[in-house]
Amino acid sequence: MFNLESKTPKILVIGDLMIDHYVWGQCERISPEAPVQVVDVKSESNRLGGACNVVSNLAALNAQVFVCGVIGSDDAGLWLGDKLESMGVDISYLFVDTARPTTKKTRIIISNQQVLRVDRESKMPVDSEIIDDIKQRLQAAINEVDCVIISDYGKGLLSVDLTQYIIKHAKSCSKIILCDPKGKDYSKYKGATLLTPNKKEAQEATGIDIVDEHTLIEAGMAIKMQCELEISLITLSEDGIGLFENHTMRQIPTVAKEVFDVTGAGDTVIAALGFALSGGCDILQACEFANVAAAVVVGKVGSASATHSEILQYHTQYFSCNESKFVSQEMLLHILQGLKQSKVVFTNGCFDILHRGHLTYLAKARSLGDVLIVGINSDDSVMRLKGENRPINSLEDRAYMLCGLECVDYVVSFSSDTPLELIKAIKPDVLVKGGDYHNKVVVGSEFAKEVVLIDFVEGKSTTKIIHKIQQRGE
Repeated sequence: MFNLESKTPKILVIGDLMIDHYVWGQCERISPEAPVQVVDVKSESNRLGGACNVVSNLAALNAQVFVCGVIGSDDAGLWLGDKLESMGVDISYLFVDTARPTTKKTRIIISNQQVLRVDRESKMPVDSEIIDDIKQRLQAAINEVDCVIISDYGKGLLSVDLTQYIIKHAKSCSKIILCDPKGKDYSKYKGATLLTPNKKEAQEATGIDIVDEHTLIEAGMAIKMQCELEISLITLSEDGIGLFENHTMRQIPTVAKEVFDVTGAGDTVIAALGFALSGGCDILQACEFANVAAAVVVGKVGSASATHSEILQYHTQYFSCNESKFVSQEMLLHILQGLKQSKVVFTNGCFDILHRGHLTYLAKARSLGDVLIVGINSDDSVMRLKGENRPINSLEDRAYMLCGLECVDYVVSFSSDTPLELIKAIKPDVLVKGGDYHNKVVVGSEFAKEVVLIDFVEGKSTTKIIHKIQQRGE
């Protein structure tokens, strides 16, 4: 459980400030002037976007937030400043550039479907005199905070010069520095504590075609070396978060149940990471906190935020069967340190549609020792092994069902085609596989004290269940 309720870290967000403007309407006719839809507007609303969404997420977590950015001398800029101030955010470091508009993105939505987006913005570099003022003012701000978050959307504020100025000064003051990067050249973020690119952004920045775990690790390590990071991070959408160190990956699985809108999820992740790290969490705990925060947000519509109580409630509900069962590899190894006197049993599989055969197999496996650990293939891994129409159930759903079994003590996911590296790390006392492995080499057997083969229940398999359903549907 996350012990952050009493924390009030001071966090400075520097970046491209935006307004997300939503227009909801109906369309029942085509314009006589041109072959386009006519939208009858029913309602409109403004929401904080870009770096402002990072600020909003931090404010929802009750952090003490300072924001630095540039707005225009227009109505949108006035609204944005008033909105941030009403949330208790320190806006002392907002700068007005009369030569540029406040960035505003208007989304036209008909029947819950976005049909058009209109952007009002300037991507030209911010005036050099304003940049000089920002540098001068930021020195005192950085000294005052625990963490600096750079939210780069490529709108002209965060040049290489300003970004490096911020990072070097913050680093000299021993501050946590998190960057949500933009563009292909990540050298501008050199010296930061952590970057938070998604898989697509990491691929573009490194030039590495990320197609499997090996290339993912390669990309993560490339970013680590280029930016001189102690540890590298890539957000993996439905697969959670990947941490990269010493040419290995630690994956923190997502806990999202339903996804309605991924807008702003990246902002939520970096805000939650900054909050947790500033509150004393280690990187693993911070990533798990960020994962839950993102799960809360993608269950809402539009750029949204997650409060601390929402995160705790979601965490409790998701792991209600046993909140400690579905763990990351890092957390599992930590747990095993305290179970050295226990006989540890390990088995693995896809467990796509849980059936009687699985239950019998797992119960027998559990009877062989004191602790049963079940390794479960990630969704991508199942697809590679079983075909493009699998899995039927997502990793989160498969893990949740396994966690509900009394015979299962811990569930851990792996993204490769075999659990070799996982078995190597765990070094179980007993490695269990199905009876179909008779006269076959069991992957990872050299890292276990004993290998036991358990016969499957005849006629029970996920493939046969799927085939039966397909036959009845014909």
